[in-house]
Amino acid sequence: MRTLIVEDEFTGRVLMQEFLKILGPVDLAADGQMGVNMVRLALENRQPYDLICLDIMMPDLDGQQTLRVIREMEQDWGIYTTQRAKVVMTTSLNDRENVVNAYTGQCDGYLTKPISRQPLLDELRRLKLLA
Repeated sequence: MRTLIVEDEFTGRVLMQEFLKILGPVDLAADGQMGVNMVRLALENRQPYDLICLDIMMPDLDGQQTLRVIREMEQDWGIYTTQRAKVVMTTSLNDRENVVNAYTGQCDGYLTKPISRQPLLDELRRLKLLA
C-alpha cells in the first residue's frame, strides 16, 4: 500500500508514518500544495497512492481545498470512485460543518486528532485497505 501523509505538524507526520510504514512506502508532505504536487507526480509515474491522510487545517492550501484538487486530478486522469485513492481526513476539527464539507469533497474517512494506531487501522479495514 502506497501512502501519502499531508500534515503541516512535524510530530503528526512522523507519528502517522510510524503507524503506516509497516504497510508499505509512506511519503510525507508538509502542506497542501506539496501534497498536490506529489499526487500529480505519482499519477504521471502511474504509481498512484492507495491512501492519502490529509489534515484539514494547513496554511495556504487547506485540506478541504487540497482534497478537491486531488479529486479533480484523478478525474482528469480517468480515475473514478473504485480506483481512486482512499482519502482519510485527519484533524482536530470535529464540528458538523467540517465533517460534512469533507464528505461532500469526496473524502472516504474522517479521524479526529490525536490519531491513535488502532482507530487508524480500524478505519483502513473499513475502507478495505487491510484484511
